[in-house]
Amino acid sequence: MKNRAAIAISVVAIGALIGLTACSSSPGTSGDKTIKVTYIKTDAFTALDTLFTKVKTAFETAHPGVTVQLQPVSATDDDYKTKLALSQRSAETAPDVFYEDTTNVRSDADAGYLLKLDSYLAKWNDWSQFTDAAKQAGQGDDGKIYAVSLGTDTRAIWYSKPVLQAAGIAVPWQPKTWQDVLNAAQKIKAAEPGVVPFNMYAGTGTGEGSNMQGFYELLYGTALGSDALYDSASGKWVVGSQGFVDSLTFLKTLYDQQLALTPAEALDPNIWKKVFGELFPKGKLGGTVEGSYTPSFWQKGGSFEWAGYTTDMGATAFPTQTGQAPGGVSMSGGWTLAVGAKSANSQLAFDFMTMALSRDNALAYDNANSQIAVRKDVAADPSYVAANPFVKAVTDLVAVTHFRPATSVYNQISVEVQKASEAVITGKMSPHEAAAAYDVAVTGIATADKVVKK
Repeated sequence: MKNRAAIAISVVAIGALIGLTACSSSPGTSGDKTIKVTYIKTDAFTALDTLFTKVKTAFETAHPGVTVQLQPVSATDDDYKTKLALSQRSAETAPDVFYEDTTNVRSDADAGYLLKLDSYLAKWNDWSQFTDAAKQAGQGDDGKIYAVSLGTDTRAIWYSKPVLQAAGIAVPWQPKTWQDVLNAAQKIKAAEPGVVPFNMYAGTGTGEGSNMQGFYELLYGTALGSDALYDSASGKWVVGSQGFVDSLTFLKTLYDQQLALTPAEALDPNIWKKVFGELFPKGKLGGTVEGSYTPSFWQKGGSFEWAGYTTDMGATAFPTQTGQAPGGVSMSGGWTLAVGAKSANSQLAFDFMTMALSRDNALAYDNANSQIAVRKDVAADPSYVAANPFVKAVTDLVAVTHFRPATSVYNQISVEVQKASEAVITGKMSPHEAAAAYDVAVTGIATADKVVKK
């Protein structure tokens, strides 16, 4: 799922939603069964609602007496997760099938929210079509499967060819170092007043998106590479690293030199709408870091239809700090479908989930949402390859991509990363001060024996 949403709802509103769910979820006449399906639906993300609406009709036809109750939630990713966690408090409000972030699979499995699926998957022939990486995305700490991947994504620099060319920058563009990015932004600023040279999300306004499409692109491109945030060998969070300070320093330079959006704009949760709906189509933005799903905003039926994107836009890897191997950086996430542990109709819930994840449905979903396929048969389909001009470019980034550490405290630490970048771009702290504050916060969250200084 994109780290974007149209409407941020409060916890109070979330509670109200749960109350409505509880009132409306009782089965119909005797013998009837209801499957409740909870997921995100916003004005920027309707592909899942389209998919589930289609599957609901097919599933109810195939299962007389069964009602599929769709429960779309308009919310930010974080508010959706809060609503989902609150709904798990009782069997009456807990959904049977739900949209689950890969970073929450392990913690939610530990909490007892997710049904263990291994015995079900063993009888599902399509399971063999899923890549090993996709299978691992749904694993709990015990190595068992608790969720099935819908698709994954990568992050790239999306740049405007006309804007770069007007500044004398040759396209296709492939910066080799962080300094190359800054040099290009400075050229754009000098040549084209009124154009935002380079957008890089930061701060708490865009939530997890500011990390995935911002800070992590920098941090994972420093000397520590894949271990820059979390040391996988020791199972400890990294503190005291020069790479963390350097990453914050890059953001400070970008914002201090007015090469990016203003800090106030960056902290607007809906700034992405301006980026995709206004700045790029009007030639007022040089580049931004965003997900492989970006074309879905501009494709026919997208939130900001723009036929010109196929010729005006380019996509390339964000560079490592000094051009060191592997030369580029990307981040991957993705969402899954899971069956609730409290479901009274677990087999029906699993059957609904697998119908939604069938080859044909997965192909339609991946093409509509510009997702990177996790099914081998979908990835080999000609229509998938031809879905938009950037499929190959963003899929190639899998070779240099990184995944967030799926631990129970990740979400808390993610917020501390956002706070650090916000403190720097707003001038409240220097990069060293913000990094030091982050180190203290992480040590408190993870405990002293779960951090390592590098």
